Amino acid sequence: MRDAIARALLWVLRLLLPARGRHAADPAPTPEPARVDPWAKPWCSPSKEEAQALFQRQAEDTLELRIKRERRRALYYATQGIDLPYSYPGAPFPASAFRTTAGVSA
Repeated sequence: MRDAIARALLWVLRLLLPARGRHAADPAPTPEPARVDPWAKPWCSPSKEEAQALFQRQAEDTLELRIKRERRRALYYATQGIDLPYSYPGAPFPASAFRTTAGVSA
């Protein structure tokens, strides 16, 4: 009878108390995070400040490209012997100081 009571007591204690020592149960594996569907959440547009900064950068890039295009055009016409009224901010002569030849206008 003592043996049955001792076994019942050990069984109850094993249920109530966590295991210890070398034979403790392995921790539960962590589940992998679920894949997020990009179409599940609504479109998030940029804020006003972000859009303004983007457009400002694009305007600066466009201005730089326009200046490069003007310089290349002036170089091309110079190789053809044509004076192109090319000017830039801070230039020593304004564009009106140049005389256009061969009907080329800026």
